[in-house]
Amino acid sequence: MLDHSDDLRFSDGEFKDLSKLIHKEIGIALADNKKSMVYRRLAKRIKELSLKSFSDYIRLVENDPSEISNLANAITTNLTSFFRENHHFEHLEELLANHIKNNKSLRIWSAGCSSGCEPYSISMVGASIINKSNYDFKVLATDIDSNMLNTGFIGEYDAELFEKVPAKYNRYITYSGGTGSITPEVKRLISFKKLNLLHNWPMQKKFDIIFCRNVVIYFDKATQKMIFDRFANLIKPRGYLYIGHSENLMSVCNKFESCGKTIYRKL
Repeated sequence: MLDHSDDLRFSDGEFKDLSKLIHKEIGIALADNKKSMVYRRLAKRIKELSLKSFSDYIRLVENDPSEISNLANAITTNLTSFFRENHHFEHLEELLANHIKNNKSLRIWSAGCSSGCEPYSISMVGASIINKSNYDFKVLATDIDSNMLNTGFIGEYDAELFEKVPAKYNRYITYSGGTGSITPEVKRLISFKKLNLLHNWPMQKKFDIIFCRNVVIYFDKATQKMIFDRFANLIKPRGYLYIGHSENLMSVCNKFESCGKTIYRKL
């Protein structure tokens, strides 16, 4: 049992119950050696809520689904930046330049978009390619965390986050002091929506491309398989899936073929 000077204890039983809840609601499988990490990240939240124990917090989450996003945010790392893993955006630029020649629309889903750096990077590429007013380019950006989505919706970030933005896209950012803001031309291409990947997906139409990068690393293999199979069902034939640098589909999903570093095409 973890026992700290503030009298907030964390028993093995509470960790087991919390781990089951996290796996059920968020899909993350926690190993036994993560107990101290969970304590560090959740103790502050429990104090903010004026709760007396981890058991009280577990009951809160079970009865208040809105708390799930705070739980997810506490135990995951929202590390993000513009044009992270830039080879994906170089591939996207080439893909879009060819797609626009024979098509009138393109739909992209940024699943697990965090604070919005990924979907804005996608939309900067899109805005730079679109040269026909009748071309319909849209990005759906979803995340479980309402706070991250709100940051994305506002579109204002510390200027240092834009350091890796290629020079040709700087026209889509306006600076004021130490802050950079995304221009309306790019913001209008994105819809930010709250979505838990383990719950129902309301989307009716299929996507040309799905980005889901550095998200499933937190999930066990069974959950990864479920997620990737569902992605496959929502991607158009010969559409693309981009995943994170430490992720792969080997032994998880056989509905895609590799066509580049962490770039997959639906069979």
